Amino acid sequence: MPGYDEDQLLLEEEIAAEPKPVYGQDYTTAMSHFYRGEVGRIMVWRRRLDTTTTWAITSTCTIFTVAFSFKEVPHLIFFFNLAIVLMMLWIEARRYRFYDAFRARVRMLEAHFIVPVLMRQEPKLEGNWRKLVAEDLLVPAFKVSMFESIGRRLKRNYAFITIIILTAWITKIFIHPPAGIEKITNLETLYNALAIGGLASWFVALVMIGTFLSVIIITLYIAKHSSGEITEVGKSSRTNWMS
Repeated sequence: MPGYDEDQLLLEEEIAAEPKPVYGQDYTTAMSHFYRGEVGRIMVWRRRLDTTTTWAITSTCTIFTVAFSFKEVPHLIFFFNLAIVLMMLWIEARRYRFYDAFRARVRMLEAHFIVPVLMRQEPKLEGNWRKLVAEDLLVPAFKVSMFESIGRRLKRNYAFITIIILTAWITKIFIHPPAGIEKITNLETLYNALAIGGLASWFVALVMIGTFLSVIIITLYIAKHSSGEITEVGKSSRTNWMS
């Protein structure tokens, strides 16, 4: 039957022309579940990061309300505000290291497993990614230092929160000068107004200036030397995504 033979031949040619699966079915199923599990894990740590940021913002707003509502409240309250925010920064930086450790696994799977499946072609960035992921499963390790983690969280949120606190601290001194000072008219009266309770003016000034410079220097250093989570893309790529 020539017609049947021709149809059979065309069917075989179509089947041969179809792209073959990049990976086996069992391997694809296992890796898909693994990828889903790792995404769920990083989402848990992502929410923990948001929680500490919320605590920092909530405590700051509460202290601002109290400080500017009552003249009798000394500007020392902003010292405790700053201490709370820096403590939240330390906790969040520690949580970020866990988040980044698991995020690295997800990015490894996306680059070496999801992309080849999506493009329906053999992996181009093969390398030793399977070995790296396996070793990380056996012996989990952080991918960033505590210093870099602090810098990244400063760059994202805490640099702005800290600068706002320092600005509010100075504003509080101008609006509600301490007893014995009627009005802040120059740098000398401002310096004298910094003293509160048993804290000398030089100590309060050192805390303010030291915190401000430390935040700016660390943030700029990390912004320059750390790649971060997301890389800026070209204008053409943005246009393609928007179309």
